[in-house]
Amino acid sequence: MTHREVLQALTGLLLGMFVSMLAATVVSTSLPVIIHDLEGDQAAFTWVVTATLLTTAISTPIWGKLADLFNRKLLIQLAIAIFVLATAAAGFSQNPETLIAFRAVQGVGAGGLAALSQVIMADIISPRERGRYMGLFGAVMAVATIGGPLLGGVITDTLGWRWNFFVALPFAVVALIMLQRTLHIPPRAKRTSHIDYFGIVLLSTSVALLLIWVTLAGDSFEWWSLESVLMVGGALLGTALFIVVELRSREPLVPLSMFRNRTFTLAVIASIATGIAMFGASVFLSQYMQLARGATPTEAGVMTIPMIAGLLVASVGVGALITRFGHWKPYLIAGAIALSAGSYLLSTIEYDTHFALVSVYMFLLGAGVGTTMQNLVLIVQNTANPTEMGVASSGVTFFRSLGGTIGVAVMGAALAARVTELMDDRRDALMAALAGLGEQGVDIATQLQAGTLPQVSAMPEVVRVIFEDVYAQGISQAFLIAVPFAVLSLIAIVFLPNTPLTRMTTSERQRAGEADLATVSVDEGMQALTATGSAHDDGAAQQPEATRDDRD
Repeated sequence: MTHREVLQALTGLLLGMFVSMLAATVVSTSLPVIIHDLEGDQAAFTWVVTATLLTTAISTPIWGKLADLFNRKLLIQLAIAIFVLATAAAGFSQNPETLIAFRAVQGVGAGGLAALSQVIMADIISPRERGRYMGLFGAVMAVATIGGPLLGGVITDTLGWRWNFFVALPFAVVALIMLQRTLHIPPRAKRTSHIDYFGIVLLSTSVALLLIWVTLAGDSFEWWSLESVLMVGGALLGTALFIVVELRSREPLVPLSMFRNRTFTLAVIASIATGIAMFGASVFLSQYMQLARGATPTEAGVMTIPMIAGLLVASVGVGALITRFGHWKPYLIAGAIALSAGSYLLSTIEYDTHFALVSVYMFLLGAGVGTTMQNLVLIVQNTANPTEMGVASSGVTFFRSLGGTIGVAVMGAALAARVTELMDDRRDALMAALAGLGEQGVDIATQLQAGTLPQVSAMPEVVRVIFEDVYAQGISQAFLIAVPFAVLSLIAIVFLPNTPLTRMTTSERQRAGEADLATVSVDEGMQALTATGSAHDDGAAQQPEATRDDRD
């Protein structure tokens, strides 16, 4: 495809990605307000995020497998429709439970967009040329990620938080039309398809049990309890059965043979840490700005710009360098170092840490995510079998989402436990401060006793300082959990095979492979013909000589 044809094909895809990112980011800064208005607690806040991540993780490999079997263009349009309709439905929620349910459906669409966008990119752009177009993806990511929280904050402070869920609808309609008109994917050979239904059920059950256990253990029940044994045991049993089913399935949901590929296995390990950093930062930095620094939703959106700037600069800059020079490994190692440093430094923040330092820490984390996130998928696509491009791409995305989901759940549980512990220690000081506020203090005390997440920016100074200090300590401890995973990511990237990037797209590689197979088949056929001829008896072998004698 020419440069112009690629840009035309990317138009609808970029707009679809913009819609999904806008719908997700526009709500991020208003979540503390939403949970407060719906009278939810810290567990509800964590579940609103975890529900989306859970269904995203479960559905990603399913969408990836479907991409290898069916029309990819139709699938991504379906994913956008599911995502946006569920997002709009969430705007009518009257309690945290309804919001969590619609966010779960939203995650199904998000899983499709995450998996299919990578697969379609590989269809139309070669790995070596991918960096040339990373500027476009970086620009879309920056506008959606920076503009989304800002727009969400303004909408929350003016029209009300429910309008955050409706803002993506007109963009979605335009995205669907543009995809239909501009995205033209090379046709693939038709083949009989078999969907691995047992694999889907077993994977969903195992992942759901694991994540529910991580989220509820230590709060709804003890870590060492009958509930923990049943959930962990069920997850392990489901995983074992899933492996057995995948080994026997004609069309496995996750072909286990891919793990023989060293690049795929190490990229999966590295992606887990990237997911924890990416999802953890997006969730808990927003909480830090509002609960530990007393910012409004709009201010919180502005205050997280340094992280987005780091992500944008790294993704665009590194993509251009990879395309120009063809080397990717040094940049990924540098990104993993930035990821580790950013995670550790964010674990040291307090409520009164100078914001310039917090900005540097956020920039480092963003740069680490921007360098590693897309490029880990890129190097897997570079070595994956063209017929398994969907499951290979979605495999990395799945483990990134799974790591992020588990990470957010663990970080949220650690945050809730730490906040509870610190509030018990500061109970006397808090009660004294509330007593001095009269009736206003009584109202705040009533909300706190109900377990509702506090709206710190609206609190009087004497009470706000206590909550800011408590939540800052809790959030910094949550970021500390991400540090060992970031270091593990660095180790995995160091051992990745330094395979050169190909200049062929997926369809070109597939055609080349078919041509090679045809050549090999002809060679083998000729050898078989020769061998058959030489196997005749002596009389048969001498028959041509007799013919020549007759001619003489």
